[in-house]
Amino acid sequence: MIDLTKFDAVSFDVYGTILNWEPEIAEFLSVWASSGGLHIEQGDLLSAYDRIRQPLQDERPALRYPDLLRCTLEALGTELGVPVEVGVLERFSVIAATHKPFDDSVQALNDMRAMGLKLAALSNIDECSFASVTAAAGIEFDVVVTAERVGAYKPDHAHFWAALGDLRAKGIPMNRVLHVAQSRRADIVVANTIGLKSVWVNRPGHILGRTGRGAEDAKPDFEADSLATVVQMLRST
Repeated sequence: MIDLTKFDAVSFDVYGTILNWEPEIAEFLSVWASSGGLHIEQGDLLSAYDRIRQPLQDERPALRYPDLLRCTLEALGTELGVPVEVGVLERFSVIAATHKPFDDSVQALNDMRAMGLKLAALSNIDECSFASVTAAAGIEFDVVVTAERVGAYKPDHAHFWAALGDLRAKGIPMNRVLHVAQSRRADIVVANTIGLKSVWVNRPGHILGRTGRGAEDAKPDFEADSLATVVQMLRST
């Protein structure tokens, strides 16, 4: 149970929490690897992708997400000994604009808005991809903070301070904000550090953002298996 009366806004990790990105990435990587003569389980490819991507975000925080995706796939290809053709890199670089929401996402966001909650997005993405993917899904936020906007990738705290500042300008202090996220590494760890109440959306079978940078020791205030469950938890008060 989450006491709705204690919150005026919900902030979100978007990819993995609202948008179901893992299957599309896994399928792309699997087709690419197979074309190079490799037969690797999709889960192993995703884990390798996740392991390579995070250090690149740390080392090159101003790199726009499409360029980050190119660099990640190139590095993965080098690690596996499979060259990546330019056309493949270009197709992968725009994949973040094509992910679909989970079946419960749009309704859950609408339900939260109907409860009177403001909605904020904190996303490790570029402005163009974010605008495209949310428009296609019919999703709107009151506050949007992207990696391109703040020049850094989560778990850099800049995302959180920018979002909390925008919400404060709307009359909502930090102690009235609930952060909802699937990524333990990029979100729950930071929420713990800055004292932000959080919900870990532990979607079954999803693996990105579960390890590294203290993710294993992160302690969310609440846990749910979907956004629909988060809504139920809010309604139970």
